[in-house]
Amino acid sequence: MYRYIYWMNPLWFCVLLLINSCTKAPPPVAPDGMVFIHGGTTPIGSEKGMPHERPVFRTRVPSFFMDISPVTVQAFREFVKETGYVTQAEEFGDAGVFNDSTHTWELRAGAYWALPLGPHHPPAYDDHPVTQVSWNDAVAYAEWIGKRLPTEIEWEYAARLHSDGKYAWGDQLVENGEFKANVWNGRFPILNTNADGYATTSPVGVYGKSPAGLMDMGGNVWEWTQNWYRSYTDREEEYTPTPTSEKAQRGGSFLCEPGWCHGYRVSGRSHSTPETALYHVGFRLVKDLPL
Repeated sequence: MYRYIYWMNPLWFCVLLLINSCTKAPPPVAPDGMVFIHGGTTPIGSEKGMPHERPVFRTRVPSFFMDISPVTVQAFREFVKETGYVTQAEEFGDAGVFNDSTHTWELRAGAYWALPLGPHHPPAYDDHPVTQVSWNDAVAYAEWIGKRLPTEIEWEYAARLHSDGKYAWGDQLVENGEFKANVWNGRFPILNTNADGYATTSPVGVYGKSPAGLMDMGGNVWEWTQNWYRSYTDREEEYTPTPTSEKAQRGGSFLCEPGWCHGYRVSGRSHSTPETALYHVGFRLVKDLPL
């Protein structure tokens, strides 16, 4: 019918196209502090990355809302103040810290979200991403605020959105003389020049936004996801977690450098057990669209 109208009267065909475009629903308005991520089809993984990023597969992702930045110390403080929540690091009495002197990880007594490096170090800054929160802590916060952790696929899809590069912002860590992410500058773990301006975490958003409108989608802190860490080969198989099973993390951190993990690529992955708290791991949340 449309072809007939177009052949008979091009003006009427243009009117029909205009009516059709005007009747399309506008994108939903995102809640405060979130952006709308329009669903679509995406590749997941990388043939040039680590073995656990293979095999690459394609999948469709429904639309969702995503936090613009990782959850901050201030936001987590409000949660604790209102609910009296006690994190797992506080229950255990220690948390994981990378010792710059010995170049090893250690369980440091007294380290928790408000004092991520321990009691003899400065407190966490309110505008930095909260760290020393376990996966279970992140889930508790998500339930309180009415959101959820993203799936690995949702996280990678959002990182890839509107970017053709290996990072959420493009192909280069430094563009026009400016760093695009907070990562390790030098040779890990021997030398960190801190050329990007920060030795540990940085304020959220200090390096700008990705084309999708998201901050810190590479570097700063690793971010917890919903999923159990598994091989992509087995992703559709039933899975029964064990006491040693781990949850997947995305995004890389200030401890990442290409010779070590290069985890701030869009396909980069890491993993830890759900009760683990580390000073380079935080989280951001997503929210489903209303039905």
